[in-house]
Amino acid sequence: MNFLILVSASISLFLAILIASLHLLHPTYFLPWNKLQNSSIELVADLIIKNGVIYTSDESLPFAQSMAVANGRVLRIGNHSFVQEVAGYGTQVLDLEGKVVVPGFIDSHVHFISGGLQMMQVQLRGVNEKEEVIRKIKDAVQSTKPGSWILGGGWNNDQWGGDLPTAYWIDDITPNNPVWLSRMDGHMGWANSVALSLAGITNLTNNPRGGTIMRTADGEPTGLLIDSAMTLVVSQIPERSIDDRREALQRASNLALTKGVTTVVDMGRYFPGVSSDLSWEDFTDVYLWTNAMSKMKVRVCLFFPMETWKRFADLVNKMGHALSQWVYFGGVKAFADGSLGSGSALFYEPFQDEPDNYGLQVTEPDVLLNMTLESDLSGLQVAIHAIGDRANDLILDLHSSIASTNGMRDRRFRIEHAQHLAPGTPSRFGKEGVIASVQVADINPLSGIKTAVRRRPPTWKDAWIPLECVSLEDAIKAYTISAARASFIDNDLGSLSIGKQADFVILSTDSWNDFAEAASASIEATYVSGMKAYP
Repeated sequence: MNFLILVSASISLFLAILIASLHLLHPTYFLPWNKLQNSSIELVADLIIKNGVIYTSDESLPFAQSMAVANGRVLRIGNHSFVQEVAGYGTQVLDLEGKVVVPGFIDSHVHFISGGLQMMQVQLRGVNEKEEVIRKIKDAVQSTKPGSWILGGGWNNDQWGGDLPTAYWIDDITPNNPVWLSRMDGHMGWANSVALSLAGITNLTNNPRGGTIMRTADGEPTGLLIDSAMTLVVSQIPERSIDDRREALQRASNLALTKGVTTVVDMGRYFPGVSSDLSWEDFTDVYLWTNAMSKMKVRVCLFFPMETWKRFADLVNKMGHALSQWVYFGGVKAFADGSLGSGSALFYEPFQDEPDNYGLQVTEPDVLLNMTLESDLSGLQVAIHAIGDRANDLILDLHSSIASTNGMRDRRFRIEHAQHLAPGTPSRFGKEGVIASVQVADINPLSGIKTAVRRRPPTWKDAWIPLECVSLEDAIKAYTISAARASFIDNDLGSLSIGKQADFVILSTDSWNDFAEAASASIEATYVSGMKAYP
């Protein structure tokens, strides 16, 4: 139990973990699946689902009518007579009545606990009027003690016409409370004057490396901080309690399940200018504890700040690539630039409304190169955030250098977002075997699938660049088997294949053809390890 060295040394926690681990002592738990299948133990299905359209994301058998689950994994899949052979006394049977089933979705890039914490704060996601933003903050003041922080986030100025907020919008309603509200992309934050004062930010404060303090024409701080400049305020905010963070994980997990998401790749509470310790504290205080207490609801694949690569390499060497069937160890994450909405994505050309702004390279080039070389040499998977076209080219060049220096291997190097690419750049991803880890903002795979298939903005009748529409099958694979492969978890997850975890989603539609044409459906039920997890 090497992982105990990473948690609190208290006797009470040790006993809690020991007691909570006793359920793992089932005689078949430690028997690998392939040996379990070939052993003398007679496998009987715990659950059989039948009479459905099961899309497997497995090219060897794309569609099936029925599936059997035993010990949380797919035992058989195919036609009903083949699957029915493993039915026995106590086997539950679920008649799908023609409904479409797909593998549990994988969200390849979330900040899971951050998102859960925001659900407990002022929620500004989707708010499309300035007045509504101010009203929500005013309501929060009424329930907050003077002197206490008002926190929240998710705002997107594009939704109310593009005007960036300022401290003056809310100073008169928050005279006794510091306020910090992060933008939806996590690369910009909005502070009131009380928070700016606590952070010591004045017109004389210099911009930190890799960050910007936005100012008026007179040089006064507006209240907006970009990338590493955010740490000036964030460092003043009291850390959230362990109980709050554990609750945040449960809230985020419950939301994910309503969207059919059974696995997330968590990049941690890690943004430019934010301490790398937060990701490790969440691992120790939240994930280790929740896993040991058998309270995990969705699977997580954890990435850690690249600056802590040595610590992560030691963890993987001691424990392997998984703590359990719930917690997997992914790789290390770094940043090349900021974000588009925050005006800090790194481009070859300046922003249209800011002729002197080409964005930010938030990590020193030599530092990024050395960290990546060492991480890769240690066998770790590397993921680097890049939004702008120049940033993406820089990271692709970095990958070429790493591959040349450290040698060829199956490294599955990832560029997170890969949002804006120069002409000729897209083909480099395929040629060099680099994963373009592209996301949409919300944890809502069905919405992302519909966008990928139809490519129609809300008010448009026709697709935008119709040649770039993808098939429904490819869109689903992007959220399942391809997402699993992008994190080295495809041997266990990502498709409904014999031996893999039985994570699946029942959709509202009973016609694959209608689904393929409209790409529209809703989540009826989400199953994890063959057990109903939602609703």
